[in-house]
Amino acid sequence: MKKTTSISPSRRHFLGTAAGAASLNILSGFVQGQGTEANGKLNIAAIGAGGRASANIDGCHKAGQNIYALCDVDAARAGGTFKKFPDAKVFTDWREMLEKEGDKIDAVVISTPDHLHAVAAMAAIKMGKHVYVEKPLTLTISEARALHEAAKEAGVCTQMGNTGHAAEGARLTNEFVQSGSLGEIEQIYCRTNRPVWPQDLIRPEAEPVPDTMDWDLWLGPAANKPYSSKIAPFKWRGFIDYGTGALGDMGAHIIDHPMWALGLGLPTKVSIEKADRNTPGAEKDSHPSSCIINFEFAAANGRGPVKLQWRDGQYKIPRTKGMRADKETPDNGCVYLGSEHDMMHGSHGGKPEIIDANFASFKKPAETEERSPGHYVEWINAIQKNDPSLAKSNFDVAVPLTETLLLGAIGTLIGEGTELTWDPKTMKTGNAEADKLVHHNYRDGWAL
Repeated sequence: MKKTTSISPSRRHFLGTAAGAASLNILSGFVQGQGTEANGKLNIAAIGAGGRASANIDGCHKAGQNIYALCDVDAARAGGTFKKFPDAKVFTDWREMLEKEGDKIDAVVISTPDHLHAVAAMAAIKMGKHVYVEKPLTLTISEARALHEAAKEAGVCTQMGNTGHAAEGARLTNEFVQSGSLGEIEQIYCRTNRPVWPQDLIRPEAEPVPDTMDWDLWLGPAANKPYSSKIAPFKWRGFIDYGTGALGDMGAHIIDHPMWALGLGLPTKVSIEKADRNTPGAEKDSHPSSCIINFEFAAANGRGPVKLQWRDGQYKIPRTKGMRADKETPDNGCVYLGSEHDMMHGSHGGKPEIIDANFASFKKPAETEERSPGHYVEWINAIQKNDPSLAKSNFDVAVPLTETLLLGAIGTLIGEGTELTWDPKTMKTGNAEADKLVHHNYRDGWAL
């Protein structure tokens, strides 16, 4: 396998004209000429096949769908998936896959590093393909907005990979909160023990690219910088060129639940209380080692204003006043302070439980939330029934969540003491340096 890949005229042509493919006729949610109608199964293509991608591919396969094509720039990392699906067509360049097999593909699962999500998803959407995109949805806010508009225009079914959105605990959390059983909620604490990869560091020295990897394709739209095993395949999340740090990684599994249960919408203000830095110059390359971020949400839908504090790394959620002695605040999860009861739950829709001393007086509310058949099944059902709303973390949900996470990440890159006042219409933060980070910037030869 070649270590570098030039962007051929045909690839440039594909990227430049993919928008025209959105005009393909769509019947019952499927593009004409695809294999779906023959056997009742969707033909799924995957961009990214190793690591986290393998779980997403398995999720679609277990939901009864056909894994038609697989693409990965790292043959060694994706080798197990390639062997598991020997009948799937295998590619290194996802653009070639879409160009050659697009008329046979119904839907695309994108499980690449964050910086590649938007360009790959946009190309698929503009060809009329339904998309499942790993979390966080994009590296920048402007990319998330662009994907949202494109998906609505194309009428495709979407889902983001925050799998806990389909969990039973997520439904219980909604019921506990929305029934009023906790009383008025004014403060929420959220935390992850990540990063488990290094952050607050300078970009490592260059290393030879493995023979099994195409580094140029791994970089995709990102700046042309040298390979290091301290970045790929796993530790890229800490680097601002490729990932969104601990907040982007786990916030989608944790902040998702209070945003959903309380209908928080977008924050009006984001302030950075802590953004730990011990390495001079690291702010140019990587995210802080630990953070405390305060999000403020305006009153809406009959509830008052809500403050949400995010903590990661060394900063744990403080014990609440009156917390039961047999309970500890979660290492990954949320604590809700209510006027009647305090509640906590883990990440990924972890089971909610009452943690104050008066827990015996809590009465479990009635079941009002529709239960999920499964995160992948939701998306498959949405496609087969041509109803994007059946996927409960579709882009209508995923984009505001991603936008919130990215505002926090942007603030930490500016540093401690930063205050951002978010205007969603103008996409301005009140901070000129932060405003630059709202928008994407691609290297030559790549475009959204």
